[in-house]
Amino acid sequence: MRKFTTYNLGNFLRRLALPKSVKKWSLRTLREKLIKIGAKVVKHSRYVVFQMAEVVVPRVLFRQILERISRLRASPELVRTG
Repeated sequence: MRKFTTYNLGNFLRRLALPKSVKKWSLRTLREKLIKIGAKVVKHSRYVVFQMAEVVVPRVLFRQILERISRLRASPELVRTG
């Protein structure tokens, strides 16, 4: 399996998952605002909730990024090689 570095993760987010309004964020900004954020995970019977301070990333922006990530599909080559 390919090792994911912070640089690769940043490029993945930039190219495939970020809305246009934040595509120009630096790798440091991506790391500090999207990856190194503290959140409380609350699990209910039917769903999981991330409780986090909205001052870091607005709720609407975070939701847009999660929706874009959820629409991504692995290429058939990756699925075959496992």
